[in-house]
Amino acid sequence: MAIRNIRKNEDEILRKKSKKVDKVNERILILLEDMAETMDNSNGIGLAAPQVGILKRVIVVDIGEGLVQLINPEIIESSTASAIDEEGCLSIPGKQGNVARPVKIRVTGMNEKGEAVNFEAEDLFARVLCHEIDHLEGILFTDKIIDRQEVEEE
Repeated sequence: MAIRNIRKNEDEILRKKSKKVDKVNERILILLEDMAETMDNSNGIGLAAPQVGILKRVIVVDIGEGLVQLINPEIIESSTASAIDEEGCLSIPGKQGNVARPVKIRVTGMNEKGEAVNFEAEDLFARVLCHEIDHLEGILFTDKIIDRQEVEEE
């Protein structure tokens, strides 16, 4: 495993759409391991492959309930209820802002074994999944801040 460099907000790769992963191979497994180690090393709770310079649809999330590794994640259903909360990002250090996200989502994708997964996520887990899946589309949390004046330096 290796800690990878996290791309920062000026990096154009963060604005590009990621490509679907056709099959889970050794390179994808190494990427997942490296991303998990990089996220942990940076005290993050989520990381998307574009943040480490790889335009593949791969994310890792750990909100304290165990590591979740997802390949080709897709939100297939969102609650109409949403919540506004402060978000930050490892790619935009020192900035936070209030973002509205659905309270509950249904996600589909593949796990690290290439098996199909389909599950519901709520609250913080849903928020982090939405944030990381946005990265795969080239969207940053700063694009969704409710009130731009609420973006603050730490």
